[in-house]
Amino acid sequence: MQTYIVGKEDAGKRLDRYMGEKRPDLSRIFILKSLRLKKIRRNGKRAEGSDRLEAGDSIDCRLAEGGARPVRTDGFSVVYEDEHVLIADKKPGVLCEDQTGKETNTLEAQVNAYLAPKGETARLCHRIDYNTAGLVVLAKDAPALAALTAAIRDRLVEKRYLCVAVGDVRPASGTLSGQLFKDARKNRVYVTDTPVKGSRTAVTRYRVMDRRGGLSLVECTLVTGRTHQIRCQMAHAGWPLLGDEKYGQREANHRCRERRQLLKAYRIHFAFSPETPVVGYLAGQTVTAPRVSFRETYFGNRTSRGQKGPAGSERRK
Repeated sequence: MQTYIVGKEDAGKRLDRYMGEKRPDLSRIFILKSLRLKKIRRNGKRAEGSDRLEAGDSIDCRLAEGGARPVRTDGFSVVYEDEHVLIADKKPGVLCEDQTGKETNTLEAQVNAYLAPKGETARLCHRIDYNTAGLVVLAKDAPALAALTAAIRDRLVEKRYLCVAVGDVRPASGTLSGQLFKDARKNRVYVTDTPVKGSRTAVTRYRVMDRRGGLSLVECTLVTGRTHQIRCQMAHAGWPLLGDEKYGQREANHRCRERRQLLKAYRIHFAFSPETPVVGYLAGQTVTAPRVSFRETYFGNRTSRGQKGPAGSERRK
């Protein structure tokens, strides 16, 4: 029998998701079957996959053979790693996390599968969209998670994106400001100029990096972090992202044969103080994705790559 004690960082998490993170070699179907057969118990009692955990819960596992499955770790690459932090370069088409417990091949699950041989785990500090590629920060321990999520909340972690916009973006730099309202039923965000019930302020700074063939390569810096923020604000301004099937221009997407928005979180800058607990050593450092494939496809290599990651190179344990 194997026993796990739920920490504060996992309080509120679904039991099936928790087990998926602890045992990435097991399929969700096998975990749910084990729960039905009482092979997985919470505090000595029968439990459901949808149960929300509390700190201090004891999860007892008596798992039969046959549940293991090949673990996929091909949805990301490691750009930076140390004893507290891992920064992954996520591929488009990978979900960062799944609150429903239905999807097992999430970025968080894949990173935990990668870390499992080291006896380590990691949790997301923030998320990016399913079809958006790029850098995602994960913390390997609760103190690092608390410090990084607080820094992100206080806007002390600067996130920059590169995107391909349809049209000639002018002026060459500026700020997009507005109110964003999400229709959860349609999973679509709308931009309004004035506040409405449920709307939230969204601010994005942008600058044009290159232009070619009726397309613009644009760097966007998030001041706020709202759902679909860059995609809907750029479309609202008249510059939809190439490949965006929700907010984009169908004719351009079809002509260029792009079915996912060309948007990548390509640079992260840690603007917090060196006195920040646990992760203060990252203060002032910048991590940049080693490659942005759509930039090479549509604009060649004429634009600047920018800086490397902390200490100018990858750091692995």
